[in-house]
Amino acid sequence: MSNKFETAYRLKATEDSGDEESQSKDNQKVDKGPLPPIEISPNEHKLQYAYALWYSRRSPGKQTSIQSYDQNLKLIGRFASVEQFWGLYSHLLRPSELTTHTDFHLFKVGIKPMWEDEANQKGGKWIVRLRKGLVSRCWENLILAMLGEQFMVGEEICGAVVSIRFQEDIICVWNKTASDVATTARIRDTLRRVLHLPTSASMEYKTHNESLKNVHRL
Repeated sequence: MSNKFETAYRLKATEDSGDEESQSKDNQKVDKGPLPPIEISPNEHKLQYAYALWYSRRSPGKQTSIQSYDQNLKLIGRFASVEQFWGLYSHLLRPSELTTHTDFHLFKVGIKPMWEDEANQKGGKWIVRLRKGLVSRCWENLILAMLGEQFMVGEEICGAVVSIRFQEDIICVWNKTASDVATTARIRDTLRRVLHLPTSASMEYKTHNESLKNVHRL
């Protein structure tokens, strides 16, 4: 694994070197066109969707362009089964261990974590702001709920983002159709439940069109 991932990806003992090699191949191929399908062995438990985990870190301040944001996204790895997920997740630093202005993006394979991606263009995101100390537990609860299809909104969920900031941490869930009020409400209620949020917790829904008008990326 190259040094640019060392803040996000924690390697285990040398017997796990095969996992490291597999993730490195994904990283090498991501800018060279579509990646090959993810292979699953017969004894693995297949997830309903395949997922890709991305990592980004930027300097504080304005995002200068879509291109610079795109170039800052680094693919950590992909998975399509329960076993592949835990094989990747067990190597990762927890969000609370990441440096400020670092993000993890967990999205379905084929959807890039960008507002401009075709699957995201008409969508939006629920934003949950967390006080320091809660983010690792909340992030794990969220991604397990996503993988377990607990949101019950069909193909509406595109992915989720956790953002480490100076005074707070932010978790977002992205969906495809911002205009579908019933679906966005169901996502909100499920998110509140799986994160064990009190009714007074701050939650905001923002369409990606709104986000594009702003100069900062959450």
